[in-house]
Amino acid sequence: MPNRVFASCLICAVGSGCAIDRRASWTAFDQRPEVDGVIDAWHAAAAEGDFDGYFSRMTGDAVFLGTDAGERWTRAEFEGFARPHFDGVEAWTYSPRDRFLVFDADGRTGWFDELLDHDRYGELRGTGVVVRTHGGWMIAHYSLTFTVPNDAAPRVVEIIRPFLSE
Repeated sequence: MPNRVFASCLICAVGSGCAIDRRASWTAFDQRPEVDGVIDAWHAAAAEGDFDGYFSRMTGDAVFLGTDAGERWTRAEFEGFARPHFDGVEAWTYSPRDRFLVFDADGRTGWFDELLDHDRYGELRGTGVVVRTHGGWMIAHYSLTFTVPNDAAPRVVEIIRPFLSE
C-alpha cells in the first residue's frame, strides 16, 4: 500500500506541473530529457560559435531579454546583434546548472529557470519558455539576469542609478 500511495502522489505531482529537480529520475510527460537536451545544446552552440545551431533552437517569433534593460530582441534582431560574435569560435559561454522545469497540463509548453556560471560575470539566472513544435522542442523566450544578493542590492542600485535615467 505505501508504494501505491507514493506512486499516486508522484503521478499527481507530475501532472500538476510541479517544479522538477534536474537530478530527478522521473519526468513530466517523459519530455524532460529532450527539453534539457535542447537547452543544453543551445548553450553549447553559443560556446562553440555555432550560429545556425544556436538560432535553429529558437522559434521564429522568439524573444531574448539580455541583462541590459534595453536588450529586448526579437529573434531577427538578436540574430543581427549576435552575428559578429558567432565566427566559429566561442560567442559566449554560460554553463547551466540547477535547472527547474514545469510543463502545462497538456505537456506542450514548459517554463524553466536555471542558474548559469560565466567566467567574467559569475553567477547569472536564465528563465525561459519552451514549446513543442512539429520539429520538436524550441526556445520561445529567454531572459538572462544577474543575480544580486539582497544585502548587496543597495550598493548595486547606487552603481546603476546614473544609468537608469538615460
